[in-house]
Amino acid sequence: METNDWRSGYARRLIVTDLIALSWAVLGAQLIWFGFDVRAVDGGAAASFLALSYTTVSVLIVLSWVLALQYFGSRDARVIGTEFTEYKLVVVASLWTFALLAIAAYLLKMDLARGYFFTALPLGVLVLLISRWMWRQWLRLQRSSGRFSYRLLLVGSASSTVHLARELLSRPEAGYHVVGVCIPDEQPTPALLEFDVPVWTGLDDLVGKLEESGGDTVAITGSDQLSPSRVRELSWSLEPGRKHLIVAPSLTDIAGPRIHTRPVAGLPLIHVETPRYEGAKHRSKRAFDLVGSAILLLLLLPVFLVVAALVKASSRGPVFYRQERIGLNGEAFRMYKFRSMRPNADQELAALLQAQGTSETPLFKVQNDPRITPVGRVLRKYSIDELPQLINVLKGDMSLVGPRPQIAGEVALYTSAATRRLLLKPGVSGLWQVSGRSSLSWEDAIRLDLYYVENWSITGDILILFRTARAVLMPGADAQ
Repeated sequence: METNDWRSGYARRLIVTDLIALSWAVLGAQLIWFGFDVRAVDGGAAASFLALSYTTVSVLIVLSWVLALQYFGSRDARVIGTEFTEYKLVVVASLWTFALLAIAAYLLKMDLARGYFFTALPLGVLVLLISRWMWRQWLRLQRSSGRFSYRLLLVGSASSTVHLARELLSRPEAGYHVVGVCIPDEQPTPALLEFDVPVWTGLDDLVGKLEESGGDTVAITGSDQLSPSRVRELSWSLEPGRKHLIVAPSLTDIAGPRIHTRPVAGLPLIHVETPRYEGAKHRSKRAFDLVGSAILLLLLLPVFLVVAALVKASSRGPVFYRQERIGLNGEAFRMYKFRSMRPNADQELAALLQAQGTSETPLFKVQNDPRITPVGRVLRKYSIDELPQLINVLKGDMSLVGPRPQIAGEVALYTSAATRRLLLKPGVSGLWQVSGRSSLSWEDAIRLDLYYVENWSITGDILILFRTARAVLMPGADAQ
């Protein structure tokens, strides 16, 4: 597929699968409730002239639903394949479709069967989300090789272009592939040359350099030599609809809901909301934790009994492992886990860390840990050893989702930035758990935790819990 055509081509594929999915859901709902009824839908005098059969109504619902998905931008190239926005737009478009359908039925006094609302709506949303998820996995595979992505010419200082290039390289699924770099009149740094793309010095003829690199997007990362008038003239020179301009501010790890762009006196000012750690939002998180942990403890009671028996039978020692961890605002608490190691394992930790040379890294992790029992390895593989932490959630020491709980020795090695992870309760799960916790470096782990602390939401917590369930059932799978 041509570079400039991937967006429309991918959108056409989504239209086809959306149409198939919705036809199956809506016509299936009709078949369940009415069969292929050719009788007219009952209506008042205002609707008698329509004389629509249920089959005709089903077709109109499908077409309206497909158009609503287009109108709300669920197939827009800027939202597909990344984050939660695409799924959110699918749900919003679906709800609006049926809200307008209900209003139309009321105004026309049509006896539109509830089966459409009780069956077609939830079934349609479900198959749409499954379809979009499957396309997302395919798109991620394509983008890992640079296809189906915006092709960027980075323009700015050497340091800012290196920073953005590294960020994009670590997230190929976002759909931005660097094909060239243009910096002011300075020597390219070794870090810049490591990306194996053309590097130009001087900021003249950016459009020509964009064409030469095979790119379709200019991304300005910051440079004093690019005045506002030059940026404006650059935007005028780009081919509308085929060439694009991105201005990348010096902001990282800030989620979309905290960012608001407001035009003021002709200037696109970016407002970044400061995160707050009190109020109704946090009370709702505590309520979510209480209800969720109570339900999970009741449902998992048989699992607790079986695991307790296995731990007790496999090796001498207690069933539960208790350890002091550091929680909210640096307060210590006692965390519970199923014991997965031999007794007195903590006394061996310092020597093992010293032997592998990681005693000064604030992520005390022993590779190929010899202290783990055979039963413990199974418990850890499926994260079953962490289930007793639900008791900590019920007590209020922890949250269902939050930063990784760490011991005092690790916290003592924190930088000033890392201490911000103590602004929230530690979690049974978190971004660190659904992002390859067994292979994460300390830098990656702290970045994920800080991102969560700065940008958490109840919706995000629910998504992390779903990804956690997938990671537990399929260890090593990359959830998205």
